[in-house]
Amino acid sequence: MALELSKPICFFDLETTGINIVKDRIVEISILKLFPNGTRKQQSWLVNPEMPIPVEATAVHGISDNKVADEPTFKQLAHEIYDWFKDADLAGFNSDRFDIPMLIEELLRVGVDVDLKKMVSVDVQTIFHKMEKRTLTAAYKFYCDKDLEGAHSAEADTLATYEVLEAQLNRYDDLPKDVKSLSEFTSRQDRVDFAGMLTKNENGVPIFNFGKHKGVPVLEVLEKEPGYFGWILGADFPLYTKKVLTQIKLGTYFKS
Repeated sequence: MALELSKPICFFDLETTGINIVKDRIVEISILKLFPNGTRKQQSWLVNPEMPIPVEATAVHGISDNKVADEPTFKQLAHEIYDWFKDADLAGFNSDRFDIPMLIEELLRVGVDVDLKKMVSVDVQTIFHKMEKRTLTAAYKFYCDKDLEGAHSAEADTLATYEVLEAQLNRYDDLPKDVKSLSEFTSRQDRVDFAGMLTKNENGVPIFNFGKHKGVPVLEVLEKEPGYFGWILGADFPLYTKKVLTQIKLGTYFKS
């Protein structure tokens, strides 16, 4: 059963120097873009992270310092990569918790202004965990009855994620077929930023989702403790979290 699209959707996967969204960097990105008319296009890039790749990371994805030494930096690729995403929704495997926050962090870090409020995302891992509770390799075997060759390469993982979603749509009759409904189904919570630092309460009011003010409305905290805003801006929080927090403070978040 085909995925119903009202706009393009980009399946993508990242390989990185580590899992710290603020401090680590992308070393490979692969995108599979599907269009409502059924056409698709695909592109992969190796990226020079401008920092040493830990041996632990190389052991996972096979990308070493030598392999990316002569590749372009993310700053050199940023506008080309963003052109793929800017008119599309997003999808991936564990993408809501890692790939999307990491991608947005990299874009904002090099000065590419991006706002996700016009996009929705589908996390295929969440569908899998809700239905079967397995890993991507197991999901590929379970749904597609194939062994995942080249696991932990961005291109292999991207294609496998798309194939798994297709198989999920065919397998589960009650699974929604349009991207917006799939996004709602795969969302773990009503997040304001993709890193999950800011969420919404039952009334749709942005609240903090961490620290001493967890569960408290953002504006209430900023009014009573204005120094907290400055502390977040100066600390190691994701740039998109800082951007959204600033929008809330200035009253512009709900206007766009």
